[in-house]
Amino acid sequence: MRGGGLLVAGTTSDAGKSVVTAGICRWLVRKGLKVAPFKGQNMSLNSFVTREGAEIGRAQAMQAQAARVEPTALMNPVLLKPGSDRSSQVILMGKPVGELSARGFFGKAGGSSPGEALRGGRREELFEPVLACLEELRSTYDAVICEGAGSPAEINLRRTDIVNMGIARAARLPVVVVGDIDRGGVFAQFFGTTALLAPEDQELVAGYLVNKFRGDVTLLEPGLDMLHGLTGRRTFGVLPYAHGLGIDEEDGLRVSLRGAVRESVVAPPVGEDVLRVAVCAVPLMSNFTDVDALAAEPGVVVRFVDRAEELVDADLVVVPGTRGTVRALAWLRERGLADALARRAAEGRPVLGICGGFQVLGEHIEDEVESRAGSVEGLGLLPVRVRFAPGKTLARPVGSALGEHVEGYEIHHGVADVRGGEPFLDGCRVGSVWGTHWHGSLESDGFRRAFLREVATAAGRRFVPAPDTSFGTLREEQLDRLGDLIEEHADTDALLRLIEQGAPAGLPFVPPGAP
Repeated sequence: MRGGGLLVAGTTSDAGKSVVTAGICRWLVRKGLKVAPFKGQNMSLNSFVTREGAEIGRAQAMQAQAARVEPTALMNPVLLKPGSDRSSQVILMGKPVGELSARGFFGKAGGSSPGEALRGGRREELFEPVLACLEELRSTYDAVICEGAGSPAEINLRRTDIVNMGIARAARLPVVVVGDIDRGGVFAQFFGTTALLAPEDQELVAGYLVNKFRGDVTLLEPGLDMLHGLTGRRTFGVLPYAHGLGIDEEDGLRVSLRGAVRESVVAPPVGEDVLRVAVCAVPLMSNFTDVDALAAEPGVVVRFVDRAEELVDADLVVVPGTRGTVRALAWLRERGLADALARRAAEGRPVLGICGGFQVLGEHIEDEVESRAGSVEGLGLLPVRVRFAPGKTLARPVGSALGEHVEGYEIHHGVADVRGGEPFLDGCRVGSVWGTHWHGSLESDGFRRAFLREVATAAGRRFVPAPDTSFGTLREEQLDRLGDLIEEHADTDALLRLIEQGAPAGLPFVPPGAP
């Protein structure tokens, strides 16, 4: 039996597709349905490793958690990880298959298999494998909630589309378009998005969802009525602006992180002091969600920085993961951050390097794979030499540190040769400098508390970790809040009919249509 489905599209990137998809998944699973998320193609540096060792977008892993199912590669068959403005590493069914320019990926070339298509540059060759993944999910689940990418009205990319209307038309999925009213212009976005679609695509666009609304919804209703008159399509709900969700973003490239503070629980510190964490906003930063578990701790303030003077008052500096280790190393040196990190290490002030951040803290990097820069000297704060291998390490390690159980995940080409220091999560520690390839380790509650106690001692702060903070529980509460937003502010009966029955017949054409 084939399950129902829905495509959540957006008027723009960052309109809220990821969180709306997660909210619909959580609402449906609370109704007793078996639900799966899906995104045919994702572009993100924020990724996750499934239990079978496949790399997928972290947003899809979060949506799987919202649906209370184990994430798999079927949920995100194509992942693009940018290495520059013009090229990306291509991940197919969880495994890297090559590095391609944007022109190559969207252009024309030969090839019969998905891998050959990617190496040759034909994204359209991936259409059938992506559609097969969706159909496999629909044969297993009661409903599959699909997330689009960017806007479905990107008319320059429609011919090769495998994630928006291309997949919706092939699978006959009804489409709901999400718009971010907080940015302004949402009515024009809804109308323009619909009017730039071909008639065959428009007949699947059932209506709209307004996201991030502030104020009295009755003031919006005349506009929604006029939009219905112009397009013949209804609005399925107006979701209010929700503060403090802290849910995994799809990508950090679109947002300037300088000075940004990660959302955290509003709670005073347990001890007398707060703990200040500065995260170096390195180029091509990946998996910046590693610090979310720190931001969830009462009394811990996390901010992203890009100047050396911003490290002065930090109790802990985190050098996060990156898709460009050598580039990040050069960036740290250019901005004086490398010297500031060296001074911190000499003074016994805490520094934590994660994945690419761990690699830059080492003595030497040999890279003929990622940057092809060859031999590069690291910062020399840890006795580690790194060699980049063609194959990527994708793993879900389990271990212990500071006397506590730790779980994490690894995504890296760099192979670390640790030549000293104290062992630390397959990396090492020297004094107050720690380094590890493990992402997600700080989500292990006991370990995070033990680590923060060490940081507070080294920093001379009277900070005490809260004894009962559970990151997993907080994340579940956040996902429940997303489900509540859908249940309380959307027409769930109408959404359920869409999922089960598809788009209603007779939706009018809005001219001019696709050029």
